[in-house]
Amino acid sequence: MSGRIPYLEVSPQQGAAFFGTPDEGPVVMLNLLRFRERADYSHAPDLEPVGGCTGREAYERYMREMLPLLEASGGAVLFSGTSAPFLIGPTDEVWDHVLLVRQASKAAFLAFASDPESQRITAHRTAAISDSRLLPIRAD
Repeated sequence: MSGRIPYLEVSPQQGAAFFGTPDEGPVVMLNLLRFRERADYSHAPDLEPVGGCTGREAYERYMREMLPLLEASGGAVLFSGTSAPFLIGPTDEVWDHVLLVRQASKAAFLAFASDPESQRITAHRTAAISDSRLLPIRAD
């Protein structure tokens, strides 16, 4: 796994490409997550639990706080689970957690992600993960 670039945030180019295409209804986001051994709250020390926590614990906190906002925006978690090694795919690429999240539309996703409370809570996700992938999926 060494030598690979970690992906933690949406790049401006990828965001523009995603949001610059027509909004054609619901979108499901496939999340692949790799957790830090210890959460890194250096960007938000006021949110770090006393004594620190693992990356997985920080992500669980993120989900607990974010779920009500997600549901209020019309979104839903469709699946959340622990990942096993690929059956077809690179044997050295392992993910700790897999999540499928449905949003009503791109506009709903953007409004949800832009909400100040959502952005504050996202600091737990930032502390939790060492690498991630986010793949938008639309039904045919």
